[in-house]
Amino acid sequence: MASRQLSETKLRRRSMSTSYRLPPLPWFGMDIGGTLTKLVYFEPSLDNAEEEREKVAHIRKYLTSNVAYGTTGLRDVYLEMPNVSFLGRSGTLHFIRFPTCSMSIFIDMAKDKNLKDLADMICATGGGAYKFESDFQSRLGMSLLKLDELECLLNGLIFLAERHPLECYYLPEPDPSRSDCVRQPYSLTRQSDCYPFLAVNIGSGVSIIAVRGPRDWNRVSGTSLGGGTFLGLCCLLTGCETFEDAIALAERGDSNKVDKLVMDIYGGDYELFGLRGDLVASSFGHMMSVDKRAEAKPEDLARATLVMLTNNIGSIARMCAST
Repeated sequence: MASRQLSETKLRRRSMSTSYRLPPLPWFGMDIGGTLTKLVYFEPSLDNAEEEREKVAHIRKYLTSNVAYGTTGLRDVYLEMPNVSFLGRSGTLHFIRFPTCSMSIFIDMAKDKNLKDLADMICATGGGAYKFESDFQSRLGMSLLKLDELECLLNGLIFLAERHPLECYYLPEPDPSRSDCVRQPYSLTRQSDCYPFLAVNIGSGVSIIAVRGPRDWNRVSGTSLGGGTFLGLCCLLTGCETFEDAIALAERGDSNKVDKLVMDIYGGDYELFGLRGDLVASSFGHMMSVDKRAEAKPEDLARATLVMLTNNIGSIARMCAST
């Protein structure tokens, strides 16, 4: 184990060296989370692709000509990043995801596409990089170069902010009651005063990282109530099967039919403490009533679940920011 970690450390150092020869195409990266596995594929532009072998071209065509792979794999076309300069090459980044519980199907598909003939190692992060390492080795004949999850998160955040600055924004005058709040772009790479900031990473659970500088950060808090909780509860409460189904239900729902608000208790605002009447006083508080349970629809339950979790995450992040 120690010798393997040493070899991985050496490979990382070699990859940072300008003299290190770039690995052959195709280039993949994986984040194997507790709920979803995310795969990034770099498609070189045509003027960069003369070194492509026939088998590489086959993988390129398969990945870029489809938006669905099997029954659970999806390519998020709206996240596609064209004209990206990466390690001296230009091309497009494609983002593919599938439920981690389908990892066995993914490995079988990768074996069927002869991925082992193209690369013997894949860069991977997330807990699944450890959990499924032996499966990749025994069934696919490939090893995983494991990278720290939170470090990858922060490096990816800066990478995205440099190339898609509109993805990073703030609300000068936030108002939860309005849906037309103006988004003001904020550059993490150009603002000298952007540090410190909190990075709230919502995965299956939630990690909150205090970032004080480019290489100065640590995890300060988190919660077990995250994306996995949302999907799990929605599956139990509504009978849905996928994250997309859960989100679609939540978009159509009315959480006020499920949650008990301040006005349901006080008849209006709680002025002494400055609490508006439309604030949630008790998540799922109406569900103790037989009549309210009969009125609540699956989409209302999904919406209330989403509101409960995002309120919880936001409250924890705010407390961390104020300490």
